[in-house]
Order: sequence, then C-alpha cells, then structure tokens
Amino acid sequence: MLQRSITLLTWAICFAASTHAQSSSTPAAPEQQKAATEAVPAKNDYSKPDTWLCRAGSGDACTADLLTTVIAADGKLTRESWSAEPRAPVDCFYVYPTVSAEPSGNSDMNAGPAEKAVVRIQFERFASVCRLFAPIYRQVTLTALRAAAIGNPIRVDRALAYNDVLDAWNYYLAHENQGRGVILIGHSQGASVLANLIKQEIDGKPVEARIISAMLIGSNVAVPEGKDVGGAFQQMPLCRAPTETGCVITYVSFRANVPPPANSRFGHVQGEHMMAGCTNPAALGGGSGELHAYLTTRGGIVDAGRSGPTEWVKPPQTIDTPFVSVPGMLTSECVFDKNGSYLAVTVHGDAAGSRASDIPGDVVVNGNVLTDWGLHLIDMQEAMGNLIDIARQESKAYLASAGAKAK
Repeated sequence: MLQRSITLLTWAICFAASTHAQSSSTPAAPEQQKAATEAVPAKNDYSKPDTWLCRAGSGDACTADLLTTVIAADGKLTRESWSAEPRAPVDCFYVYPTVSAEPSGNSDMNAGPAEKAVVRIQFERFASVCRLFAPIYRQVTLTALRAAAIGNPIRVDRALAYNDVLDAWNYYLAHENQGRGVILIGHSQGASVLANLIKQEIDGKPVEARIISAMLIGSNVAVPEGKDVGGAFQQMPLCRAPTETGCVITYVSFRANVPPPANSRFGHVQGEHMMAGCTNPAALGGGSGELHAYLTTRGGIVDAGRSGPTEWVKPPQTIDTPFVSVPGMLTSECVFDKNGSYLAVTVHGDAAGSRASDIPGDVVVNGNVLTDWGLHLIDMQEAMGNLIDIARQESKAYLASAGAKAK
C-alpha cells in the first residue's frame, strides 16, 4: 500500500509547481556527466507512427470506448454515447502527465498501458472537437521522483523530455498542421513542458496566430497580481470568455473545504507581486459554475491511495461503463486568498441520498490525505465536459475570425 501511495503522490511531477519545466539536466557526478557526454540520446523520428500515441485519428490509445453512465441525484442511471468528429476542422496537441514507472530516470519510447490509459482518460474525448495529436516523449519517471523523495536521487534529463516534445511539435507544424488552428493541452508534467514550449517557441512569434488556446492544467502559470498577462508569457493572456482565442486556461484544484496549506506546491509562484493564474472552466468570466465531470468508474488515473466510492448508487447497481458522470454534484470557483490562488471544488453530496455523496481524487499516504496536493489527480476529469465545451466554442470563434479565414 505504501509503494502504491507513493506512486500516487509522485506521478504529479515535482516541477509541476513551477511555471515551466527546467531546461537543464539534474546535476550529476563527474563520472555520470562523462557517461552522458559519451552517450547523447538520439533524436526521435516523429515521421514514424510508433512515436505517437495519437496522430490524426490513428493509434489504439485514441480509439477506446468512452461510453458513460450518467448518475442522477435520485440514483437513476442512463447511458451516454460518444463519437469522434471525423471532419474536425481544428487540431489538439496533447502532452501527458507523469505516468511512466520504468526503472530509469527518463522513460523510453515504448508506450505502455499507463500512457495509453491516461490519454484515454484525459484526451480522447476531445476528438469530438479536433484531430488528436499526442507524441510519446522520454519523460521524467515515477522511479526518479520516488528516488528523490527518499534522498537517493538518480540522474534525470529534463531537457530530453522537453526536446522530444519540441521535435514532435516541429514535425507536426511542418507535416500535419497545414495552417489549421490548434489547441494545446497538458496536465502536470505535460502542462509544464507545454508552458516551456510556449515561452520558447510560440509566445510573441508568428505561429502564435494558430493557437486557439492552451489548456495548462494542474500546473502553476504565473501572472502579475490582478492581471491576466505578463508573467509566464508576455503575449498570451488568461482566457476570460469561452469565445476568446489565443489565450490560456489554467488552474490547480482543491476541495473548497480543504484549501491549500502554506506548504502547498500548488497555488503559489515565486516572485514579488506574482500569483498563480486561475481560470474557472465552469465560469471563465468569474464566479461559480457547475462542473461537468467524466470520472473513471474506479475514480482516478492511478488505482492507489483513496479509491473513493466503490458504490456509485445506493442500493448498489452494476456499472459496466468505463466512465461515470454526476450532474449537479460539483461546482467550482476560483479563489484568491492567503492560501493561494486555486480552483475551489465543492461537492454537493447527500449522505442520505441514492447517489454516492463524495468523489475520489485525494492523494493519500498511509491512510492520511495529503492536503497540499488537493485534487491534482482529477484536475482534468472533474471538468472534462466544460473543457470540451470551451474547446468547441473557441474553435468556432477562431474559424470565424478574419485571421483564420486569411490563412
């Protein structure tokens, strides 16, 4: 149980709390540096199909069954079907979070069950709006993070992870994009890598005109206090309306009744008069709104720690779909206070009702909830329906713009 809980804790990579991934490698001993110099990793060839989890409709990770059981407050169950849009006019480019449990500091280029599962949970549903592109990259692994957590670090190369995504992005632009608008999507480590990509390659450059939006979820994106732009990025502001384009959607989520403590890695950024940006996917213009969640039947990305309700309805009924939706159960609002800036999620549960009164999503070690991690494990699932609705509205606005028509 302890090892599984540590995995649950550490898949949310340590540098997700920063505005972007570090571009340099972790310092290594002289002999390690020599070995690294002698064996520089080869670049990936992103023209090969096996370097992608999703590539414009191909790839088994992007063609799973997303059938959902909708659970009403009275316990009534209905089925919701789903289908991709084969003629989607825009693209989505996704970088997945830390899921690799390989023994090395960086993962290899072989996509395992964890990579395929997280793409199905966090990304595939966007195929109702856009063509899907999700490169495999040599990310920093859970193994490296566990080693660092116990004071026995192993060598990792964060630049390798970033450069892989950069190479995939450049290949996509050169061979797949063809002037189409694109939505960038990432969570945790993936969001951090994308934030670095935006800073280095997109913000203020001509290609920015093709960016419909950037959804950088579960990672702190710095903005000046009271402003929407000028911190992590100089040109791309936070999104404040679902029809606004060229902007950033970002948040870190916590239960409303369990705000981030002072030592939280989320909701805080370095720099005087700087704060972590928060855009409420349920109400981009401000205030509270209802979250449209698509939770996995077991509750979260990683089957560890607090498993959440095993009975979604009372009395128990068999739920044989991979996802559940719980309309009316969750609301959210961006909060800015002494605890930080974060998305406060309220669970409107009824212990005496016919539906489960709570949701999973907390990080738990040895039976204790780690409040400094909040609901990081379900940052995207809790608002998946909202994010897809925003992507659809933003795409329509982008395609209707004079700039898009001129391309």
